[in-house]
Amino acid sequence: MACSTTTIGAFVWVEDPEVAWIDGEVIEVKGEDIKVQCTSGKTVVVKASKAYPKDVEAPPSGVDDMTRLAYLHEPGVLQNLKARYDINEIYTYTGNILIAVNPFRKLPHLYNSHMMAQYKGAAFGELSPHPFAVADASYRQMIHEGISQSILVSGESGAGKTESTKLLMRYLAYMGGRAVSEGRTVEQQVLESNPVLEAFGNAKTVRNNNSSRFGKFVEIQFDQGGRISGAAIRTYLLERSRVCQVSDPERNYHCFYMLCAAPPEEVKKLKLADPRTFHYLNQSNCIELDGLDDSKEYLETRKAMDVVGISSEEQDAIFRVVAAILHLGNIEFTKGKETDSSVPKDEKSKFHLKTAAELFMCDEKALEDSLCKRVIVTRDETITKCLDPDSAVLSRDALAKIVYSRVFDWIVDKINSSIGQDPDSKYLIGVLDIYGFESFKTNSFEQFCINLTNEKLQQHFNQHVFKMEQEEYKKEEIDWSYIEFVDNQDVLDLIEKKPGGIIALLDEACMFPRSTHETFAQKLYQTFKNHKRFSKPKLARSDFTIDHYAGDVTYQTEQFLDKNKDYVVAEHQALLSASRCTFVAGLFPLLAEDSNKQSKFSSIGSRFKQQLVSLLETLSSTEPHYIRCVKPNNLLKPSIFENQNVLQQLRCGGVMEAIRISCAGYPTRKHFDEFLDRFGILAPEVLDKSSDEIAGCKKLLEQVGLQGYQIGKTKVFLRAGQMADLDARRTEVLGRSASIIQRKVRSYLSRKSFIMLRKAASNIQAVCRGQLARHIFESLRKEAAALRIQKALRMHLARKSYKEIYFAAVSVQSGMRGMVARDKLRSRRQTKAAIKIQSHCRRFLAQSRYKRLKKAAIVTQCAWRVRLARKELRKLKMAARETGALQAAKNKLEKQVEELTWRLQLEKRMRTDMEEAKTQENAKLQSALEEMQTQFKETKVSLLKELEAAKKAAEVSPVVQEVTVVDQELVKKLTTENEELKSLVSSLEQKIDETEKKFEETSRISVERQKQALEAETKIVNLKTAMHKLEEKILDMESENQILRQQSLLSAPIKTSSGHLPPSPVKSLENGHHPSEENRLDGTEPATPARRQGTESDAKPRRSHIDRQHEDVDALINCVIKDIGFSHGKPVAAFTIYKCLLHWKSFEAERTNVFDRLVQMIGSAIENEDDNAHLAYWLSNTSTLLFMLQQSLKAAGATATTHRKPPISTSLFGRMALGFRSSPSSANLAAAAASAAAAVIRPVDAKYPALLFKQQLAAYVEKIYGIIRDNLKRELQTLLSLCIQAPRTSKGSVLRSGRSFGKDSPLNHWQGIIEGLNALLNTLQENFVPPVLIQKIFTQTFSYINVQLFNSLLLRRECCTFSNGEYVKSGLAELELWCVQAKEEYAGSSWDELKHIRQAVGFLVIHQKYRISYDEIANDLCPILSVQQLYRICTLYWDDSYNTRSVSQDVISSMRVLMTEDSNNADSSAFLLDDDSSIPFSVDDLSSAIQEKDFAEVKAADELQENPAFSFLL
Repeated sequence: MACSTTTIGAFVWVEDPEVAWIDGEVIEVKGEDIKVQCTSGKTVVVKASKAYPKDVEAPPSGVDDMTRLAYLHEPGVLQNLKARYDINEIYTYTGNILIAVNPFRKLPHLYNSHMMAQYKGAAFGELSPHPFAVADASYRQMIHEGISQSILVSGESGAGKTESTKLLMRYLAYMGGRAVSEGRTVEQQVLESNPVLEAFGNAKTVRNNNSSRFGKFVEIQFDQGGRISGAAIRTYLLERSRVCQVSDPERNYHCFYMLCAAPPEEVKKLKLADPRTFHYLNQSNCIELDGLDDSKEYLETRKAMDVVGISSEEQDAIFRVVAAILHLGNIEFTKGKETDSSVPKDEKSKFHLKTAAELFMCDEKALEDSLCKRVIVTRDETITKCLDPDSAVLSRDALAKIVYSRVFDWIVDKINSSIGQDPDSKYLIGVLDIYGFESFKTNSFEQFCINLTNEKLQQHFNQHVFKMEQEEYKKEEIDWSYIEFVDNQDVLDLIEKKPGGIIALLDEACMFPRSTHETFAQKLYQTFKNHKRFSKPKLARSDFTIDHYAGDVTYQTEQFLDKNKDYVVAEHQALLSASRCTFVAGLFPLLAEDSNKQSKFSSIGSRFKQQLVSLLETLSSTEPHYIRCVKPNNLLKPSIFENQNVLQQLRCGGVMEAIRISCAGYPTRKHFDEFLDRFGILAPEVLDKSSDEIAGCKKLLEQVGLQGYQIGKTKVFLRAGQMADLDARRTEVLGRSASIIQRKVRSYLSRKSFIMLRKAASNIQAVCRGQLARHIFESLRKEAAALRIQKALRMHLARKSYKEIYFAAVSVQSGMRGMVARDKLRSRRQTKAAIKIQSHCRRFLAQSRYKRLKKAAIVTQCAWRVRLARKELRKLKMAARETGALQAAKNKLEKQVEELTWRLQLEKRMRTDMEEAKTQENAKLQSALEEMQTQFKETKVSLLKELEAAKKAAEVSPVVQEVTVVDQELVKKLTTENEELKSLVSSLEQKIDETEKKFEETSRISVERQKQALEAETKIVNLKTAMHKLEEKILDMESENQILRQQSLLSAPIKTSSGHLPPSPVKSLENGHHPSEENRLDGTEPATPARRQGTESDAKPRRSHIDRQHEDVDALINCVIKDIGFSHGKPVAAFTIYKCLLHWKSFEAERTNVFDRLVQMIGSAIENEDDNAHLAYWLSNTSTLLFMLQQSLKAAGATATTHRKPPISTSLFGRMALGFRSSPSSANLAAAAASAAAAVIRPVDAKYPALLFKQQLAAYVEKIYGIIRDNLKRELQTLLSLCIQAPRTSKGSVLRSGRSFGKDSPLNHWQGIIEGLNALLNTLQENFVPPVLIQKIFTQTFSYINVQLFNSLLLRRECCTFSNGEYVKSGLAELELWCVQAKEEYAGSSWDELKHIRQAVGFLVIHQKYRISYDEIANDLCPILSVQQLYRICTLYWDDSYNTRSVSQDVISSMRVLMTEDSNNADSSAFLLDDDSSIPFSVDDLSSAIQEKDFAEVKAADELQENPAFSFLL
C-alpha cells in the first residue's frame, strides 16, 4: 500500500534504522524520489514506492480494531499499538484476532469480577478489546453451535502467554460454573500444576529466563448444559535434546539446578555437588540466574507437587531419577582391550556409573553393559557387539533423553488424574500455549523444530484469516472470486516432505554411521539448490537459510545429527524395567515387541513431526480463536515500547501475514456514513441530490472515477492504494478550500480595520460637537435657573398670606362643630342607660321561669332512673346466683382433684415400699446362695485333697492298703456330705425360683398401678383444663357484671351526703345550654333510649368471645384486602388496622394470631410484582402502619408505673372490662375519653408478638420498596443502553441537505426515560406514598443511571466523543428539568447522584482541552472522578465533530505517575462504578418524615363502620 500519488505537503511514513518507521511531511517531489522532513528533524530522500501514507485524522489514542484503520500497513499498525500502549490500552483487535502487549505492571481493575460481568453476553467488538471477550465469544459459539473451540495463545518468551492463559481459564470457570472439586476450582487446579511443569519443562534461553520448552494444550471440558465437567493438560514437542546439549548462554531444565541446591541431606543422599561439576550442566557458562534462588524454588516445587497429588515417595523417586541423569552425563568412556570396545574412562566415571545404578536401583554391571554393548539377535544365535567410545556416549545420551522424557510424561499424566477428566464430555475449549518463532545469531536443531511448529500453526492461522475474509465478503455480498490465497505450503514441503524433505534427509544421514554435518549440508545444497525458499549463505560451509513467513533464518548444522538421534535401545528398556524401584520400572514397562534385543532407530525430528500432526488434528476439529502476545521491550520494564522489537514479533506472530492477506483483497473498509463524512467534499453536488447513503457512495465513487472498488451492504470496500488516492484528492480540495478561506479571512480583516478607522473619525467629530453644545447648554441653564428662583420666591410670599387666612377660618369652624357634637353624645348616653335597665329586668323574669321548669324536669328524670336501676339490680342478683352455682361446681371439682392427687401419691408410696422390700429380699437370698456355694466349693476342695492324700498313702505304704474298711467309711461319709450339699443347693435354687416369680408378680402389679396413676394424672389434667375454662367463664361473668354496674352507676343520679345535686352537673348546664355534640360523642352524655336498648341487647346470652374475635378479624381482613382508598391523604386500610389492634389490645397480648393473619394477607397481596400501582398502594399502607406502630411501641417503657398492676385477662371481655375498672368515676371516664380523642396514636406496653409484627412489617416495607425500585431500573435498562451513544447520522448530508438519514428524533430515548419516571411518580403520588420513600426510589434510580452511563462511557471508545458528549448532555438537561418539575419534595438529591456522568460529559464537550492542566481538571472540572477514570476518559476521547486534540501529553504523564503510585491498591485501580442496591432508609427516617397530627381527621373504612362490632371506629 505504498504511495501511488504523492504530493507536496502529504504526510507519509518512511523506514528508519533506529525506530523502524518514522513519520514526516513531503517537501519535494522529483520523479520517483521524494524528500521528507521527518518529525525527528532530519530530512531523508526515499523512493515513493517505499513511503506509506499516514492518516492524519486517526485518533491520537488509536483505534481498538485495526481493520478500521484508513491505511492497513506495517507502520500504521505499529503506530496504533504504540499509541494505545502509551495510554495503558494493552489489548487491540485485528478483526477477531486479539493482540496483547505485556504492560509489565499490575492492572487489577481490568480483571475483577465486575469486569467479567460486563463482558458476559456482550457481542464481540461491542466493548473494549479484552481476553474476556475472546473467551466469551468462544463459549457462546460452543453453546449455540455445538462446536468445540480452541484459543491459540502465541508469542515469544516473556510476552505474557501464561498470564493470558490464566485469564482465559478464569473467565471460562466463571461462565462454566463448576464451583469446586475437593475445595479447588478447575482453574486453580490447572494453575497449581504450572510450577511443576515449569520446573521440568522450562529453561533459560537467550531471550527469556523462564522459557517453556514444550507446548501446552489445556482442555476445559463441558457437559451438555455448558457446565465444566473436567479438564486435561496435553503437552507437545518437549525439547528432549536440551537434556544432553546446552548452548551458551542458555541453561538446562530448571529441575537440575534446583536439585543441586536442595537441602544438604538431600544432596548428600543423592551424591550431588555443584552444578559446574556435571557435564550436562557445565556446557554453558550460565549456571545461576539473577533474582532466582534455586534452593527456594526447590522447596516451592516440592510443595506444588504435594498440591497436585504426587506423594512424597513418588517425589523422592522422581528426583532420584533426575540425579541419576546428571550422574549419567559424567560417565566418560575410553577404548577397551578389544577392538572397537569401550569401558569407563577412570575411577570418577566408575563412581558416577555406580551412583547412577544405585539411583536407578539396577545392577551396575548391567548398566555398564547396556551403555557399552549391543546384543544382536539372529536366526541362529545371539551376538554381543561392543561399542566404541563415541557410540557409547550416544547410547548414554539416548538413555538420559528417554528417561527424562518418560518422567515428564508421567508427571503430566499424574496431574491430569489429579484434576479429573471427563471422558463423556460433550464439548471442550482448548487453550494452546506454545513457544513462538525463534531467530537468534546461532540457530540449531531446536530452533529448526520450533520454527517448523510455527510454520504449521501459521498455515492454520492463514487459512482461518482467509476464511474470515471470505465470510466478511459473503456477509457484505461482494464479489471476491478473483482473490488468490497464497500460503506457506512450499516451506512446509521443503522441511517435511517425504521423501526429499530436510527432515527425511536428516534421518537418512543419522542412519549412516559415517555421516557428518558437512556431508548432510552438501546433500541439502544439492537437493534444494533451485528452491526459492532455500539458500546457502556466502562464506559458509555447512549453514543453510530458509525463508520463513517471519523472515530469513540461518541454521548451523554442526549439531543437527547428534541432536536428532534418538535410539530406542532394547537393553535400556530391559535394564530399567527390571529395576527394583517400582517408579522406574513403571516408566519402562516390558512390551511384547521389546523381547528381541535389537536397537531401533528413531529420530527426534520424526517424533516431533508426528506430535505436530496430532496437535493440528486436534486444532482442526475445533473452531479457532487467536491471541497474539507481544513483548514491548527486552528489559521487561513498563512504559518502554521498542518499535524494532515489536515489529519483529508482529512478523513472527503472523499479524503482518494476516495484513498481507487482507491487502490481497480489500484492506480498506468504511461504513457508508464514515465514508461520506470523510470524502463527501469531493462531490458535494452528489450529496445534495441524494438522501440514500448507498446511492450517495456509488455516485461519489463514480464521480471521482475509481475502479475496482466494491459496495457491500453496510460498507465500502477499497482496493490497496485507493484510499491514498482518495485522500490525495481530498487534500487537494481541502487545499483549495483553505486558499478560499484565507482569502475570505484577509478580506474580513481588512474590512474590519477600515470600519474601525471610520468609526474612530466619527467618534472624534462627535466629541468636538458635544463640547460646543455643552457650552451653549450651560448658558441656557443659568438663565432658566434665574427665572425659576424668581417664580419660587413670588409663590412663597403668596402661599404664606393664603395660609394665615385659611387657619383662622378653620379654627372658628372647629369650635362650632365641637359644641354641636357634645350635645348629641349626651343625648345618646341617656337613651342607652334606659334600654339597659329594661333588658336586665326582662332577663331576670325569664331566668326565674327557666329555673322552675328545669328543676321539675330533673325530678322527673331521677324518678325514671331509679325505676330502671331497680330493674337492673334484679337482673344482677339473678346473674350472681348463676355465678354462685358455677363457684360450687368449681369447688367440687377441686375436691375431686385433691382426692385423686392424694390417691396417686399413696399409690406411688406403696409402689416404692414394695420395690424396696423386694430389693432387700433379693439381696438376702443372693447372699445366702453365695454362702452355700462357697461352702460347697470348700467341701469339694477338701474332699479332693483327702482323695489325693489317700492315693499317695496307698502308693507309699503297702500296709495302709490292707486296711480297706477305714477307707470305705471315709468315702461313704464324704459321699453322704456331698449328697446333703446337693440337696441344699437344690433347695436354694427352688427358693431363688420362687423369689423370681414373686418379683415378676410384683413387677406386673407395679406396672398396672403405674398405668392407673397415669390415667389419674390424665384425669387431673382434664379437670384442671375444665377448671380453667370455668374460671374464664366466671371472669367473663364478673366482667359483664362490672360493666352493668358501671352503666347503672352512670345512669343513676349521684347525690352528695347532704342529698343535694353535685356541683358538676350544674356546672355543665352553665348559661342554660345542654352539653355540646362533641361531649356526647365522647361517651359522657346521659343515657338515651337507643343506648338503653343497646345495653339490654348486650346483656343477652352471647356466643364465645373467641368466635366473635375470629369473626371480627375476618371482617377486618376481608375489608382491608380490597382497595378502600385514602382519607385526607392517609391510607384508610392502615388506619383501620391500627385502630382495631389498639381497641382489641392486641399489642398487649402474650399470644394472638391476628398479626400472623395480617402478615399472610400482605404477603398474598404483593405476589404480583409487575403492577406498580398495586405495589405503591401497599407501600403506602405498610409504611403508614409501620409509622403508627413505631410511635405506639417505642415509648412503651416510659408508660410503666411503680405500682403493681392487677393481672390482665387474655380474653376479649377481660381486656374490655379492664378499661372500666381503671376509671372509678364518671369524671375520670370523661377525661380518659377526651384524651383518647385528642391523641389518635397512643403509647402501649407491647409484648413480643407486637414487636415481631413490627419487624415483619418493616421487612415488607423494604421488600415492596425494592421491588418498585428494581421494576423501574429494569424498565430503564434498555433505554439507557441506547442513550449512551448518539444516533449515527451522515455529517455531510446534514450540512448540505439539512436532513439526516436517521428517522428517530435524537432525544426519543431520553423522552422514554422521562415518561417512565413521570409514570411512576404519578402512581406513587396517587397512592400517597410518603415523600421520603419517593425521594429514596428516585435517588437510587438516578444513581443507577449514573453507573450505567458512566461505565458504558469508559468501556466503549465510540462513546467518548465530542458529539456524543453533547448528545448525553442534552439528555441530562432533560433529567435536570424533570428534577426541577418534580420538586425537592419528591426528587430530593437525585440530580446530585449524576455527578460522575455530568462531570465526564462536561469534560467531553469543553473546548481547547490541550490548554487545561491536570490540577484544573482534577480540582475544578472533574473533582469527583478518580485519576484512573480521568486517565481513561482522556485517552479514549476523540473529537468526531471538530477534530480537536485531547489533553496534553504532560497531563497524561502526570496521570500515569499517579496511577503508578496507586498500582498496588486494587480498589484505587478500579475505574468502574458499582450499583448500590441496599435499602437506604430506616424506620426512624420514616417516622421523622410523617407527622402524627396528620391522622386527627382520618376516617376508618365505611364498610366496617356499618358493622356493630366495629362501632368503636365511629
